[in-house]
Parts: sequence; structure tokens; C-alpha cells
Amino acid sequence: MESPINWHRMFGLLLMDFFTGSPFVVEMEKDLSLKKQLLDVVVLRRTPGPFHGQLPDGFDNLVTHNLITFKSHHEVLDDWTLKELTGHYVNYRKQVSPSFDDLLPESKFGMYAVCARYPRRLARSSGWRNVGDGVADYTRGTDIIRVIVLAKLPEVHRNALLHLLSAMPNRVKFGASHFEKHSNETSTLVGRVYTGYFREGWDMPYTMEDFKREIRQEVLAELTPEERLEGMSPQERVAGMSPREIAAGIDVAGFLQSLPPEEIERCLKQRRTRRKQK
Repeated sequence: MESPINWHRMFGLLLMDFFTGSPFVVEMEKDLSLKKQLLDVVVLRRTPGPFHGQLPDGFDNLVTHNLITFKSHHEVLDDWTLKELTGHYVNYRKQVSPSFDDLLPESKFGMYAVCARYPRRLARSSGWRNVGDGVADYTRGTDIIRVIVLAKLPEVHRNALLHLLSAMPNRVKFGASHFEKHSNETSTLVGRVYTGYFREGWDMPYTMEDFKREIRQEVLAELTPEERLEGMSPQERVAGMSPREIAAGIDVAGFLQSLPPEEIERCLKQRRTRRKQK
């Protein structure tokens, strides 16, 4: 029996790819205590400077330390989840500060809750305030937690990463076709997302065959003519070409010299046979 998909790790890997080459670095499953408790994702600003690109909705207010909890389509975002996130924040702030007596300013920390499903019970509470389509700020005491609901986000290019994890077939298809490639592993990562949905029985309009075809097209577009022809036999290189196209496009003499004698003889026999049939 195959092991279940780790959607939390998938979310972290997608964010890691998205922030490749930016002032931010992503750390996953950060151990925050002696008794192992894992925070899903930390997006950490490691260098100054602007972010070149479009951030997904809800991430417009990134600071230095951005702590993120993620709930997949199997889970519900509730108040307890936010309590856990606040606890992670307290531990994390202690760890990254110079000392317990010299804590970094609270303004350097942000908390985010990303969920695939709409948290209906949480949204009915007094702490909930909508700030945009699919984005809300939830107040707990003096803390404000940014909540991002994948099911409600606009279907626009900047949200492609998040739509991949929405578990809504059309939105996942949109995410796959618009998610920008930032590293060589991105195509494999998107493929693993689709594999996860297929294994769970989701009927996706964008199939693995679609994915593989697009990947082949992407790879071919990046290859030089020499790389495309590498490993192909002379016969394969000219398959489907007319004699006129062959003569116009290649060195005929050099091509003939590259053929083994038995192949030349076979071609000559075929031509003789065709002439006799005519």
C-alpha cells in the first residue's frame, strides 16, 4: 500500500520553489521544542531588497519572519490550529532572538494560516475580518493572523501556486498551466501534486498525459538542434522528409558516408523495386 501524500510538505516545497532567487528563503518542518512539534513553513527574509514578481494574494505584507500553518483539503482550519500557530510563534521568537531578555520586535514576525477549505465556524466569529477575496485577518488578543482560503482566491496568474493545492479540479488545472518555473525540479513537483490527487481518486480535467505532453514541449523548446538530434540514427533524423527537403537541409555526401554499406544497399533495392512496379 502506497504511503499517503504529505500535503504539508508539498505546500512547503512549492513555496520553496516560488521564492527561489528572491530575498526570501523557505525553511520547512522547523523543530521548535524538545518535544517534537513541527511548524509547516517559515518564509524568512535573508537579504534586503524588493521581491521581483507578483506575490500571491494574502502575502503582500511579508516581514522578516513569516510563520505559516497549512491545512489541506482533508483538514479544517479552526481556533485550535491558530492557538498552535501562536504557540509556535512564541517558541520561534525566543529561538531566533539574541536572548529571552532581548527578544526581537514583534513587528518582525508575521503569522499566516493557509487552508484549502473555507473555515465556516472560524469565519462566523468576531475576530474575523475580510480584507479581500479569499483573504481575511483574524484577531486573537493582540495578534493578527492572516488567513488565506484557497477555495475563495481569484483565479489569476499570481495565485497559481496556491490553486495547485486547492483540490478544486478547474483551479488545480489553472494552477498547473500558470505556475511559473523557477528551478529544474518544478515540473517534477507539479507532477507529484497531480499524482497525489489521482491516488486519492480526484477526477482532474488536466490529466497526467496533458502534463507529460507539456513537459516534453518545454524540454524540447530548451534544447539546441544538436541536443535534439543526439542519439538519433541517420534514418530517424530524416524520417518523414522528402528527398528535396533532405537535399536542401543536409550534406548529402556526408549523410551517405555516415550510412553503413548494408543500409545503402537496402535503400537501393527498395528504389529498384519501386521502379519495376511502375
